[in-house]
Amino acid sequence: MWNRRKFIAAGAALGTLPGLVHADEARGMLTKPIPATGESLPVVGLGTYNVFDVDSTTEAIANSKEIVTRLTGAGGSLLDTSPMYNRSERVIGDVIEAGVVRSDVFLATKVWTDGRDAGIEQMNRSAKLMRAEVIDLMQVHNLRDTAVHMRTIREWQDEERIRYSGLTHYTAGAHDALAQEMAEFKPQFIQINYSLGEREAESHVLPLAEDLGIAVLINRPFQAGRLFKAVAGKELPDFAREFADSWGQFFLKFIISHPAVTCAIPATSKPHHMADNLGAGFGTMPDASMRERMADYFSSL
Repeated sequence: MWNRRKFIAAGAALGTLPGLVHADEARGMLTKPIPATGESLPVVGLGTYNVFDVDSTTEAIANSKEIVTRLTGAGGSLLDTSPMYNRSERVIGDVIEAGVVRSDVFLATKVWTDGRDAGIEQMNRSAKLMRAEVIDLMQVHNLRDTAVHMRTIREWQDEERIRYSGLTHYTAGAHDALAQEMAEFKPQFIQINYSLGEREAESHVLPLAEDLGIAVLINRPFQAGRLFKAVAGKELPDFAREFADSWGQFFLKFIISHPAVTCAIPATSKPHHMADNLGAGFGTMPDASMRERMADYFSSL
């Protein structure tokens, strides 16, 4: 059974970059099935908002490639991006051109515009930028013109240009609207905000996803850094040391141990943070009683 400490030690023993384990050593990363197909998806992925919005310089692409290589080397695969993330899709394409194997990554992007023709143009551009003949997951971003874009996405699924469909939002205020569209459009994925600091999804959206058989991606797992500010200067509580070796792992394990959650997608521009995030995919996961204890502890801060 892997935990974060063993994960780092193995990387050091292999002479790899700190925190990086060869793929054969990392098969213990927790995966969860995508309900629509049963395909396994590793529980820790990578968001690219802001962090991949960089110039395509040699140095920047090398740094981005190192982050993705750490992800795939540890058994992870999901890269989440969007046209609204400016240069992020292009940088993903640059990283693939620089040597990341396309089949090692699960590419998730979004359509974020109005109208069928504009949506088609945007999705074609995303595929071109990412150098992806097939996009693994196309999500309607922030529920913008959902009915129109879901029709196109399903047409492209029939043509095998897109594998999965999805809907996204990042605020709790949109959860009611998202729930309505989940019931109406039956996407195969949703992407929402959920963390120890934003638990609103527990009341309706996450149970609904379970009921409808919808995979769940989690954005804002650190609540845009607010969770780390809440624990600044504090040591991990003793009860958490059996399953967590860092606050980042504590926060992520709370999320991915929820039965409805498929994958969390923390964003980072730093390889060592990627390594720390990946550690959450290994070892013992909190059960329901431990998750409640974690939530109570965080609420007491």
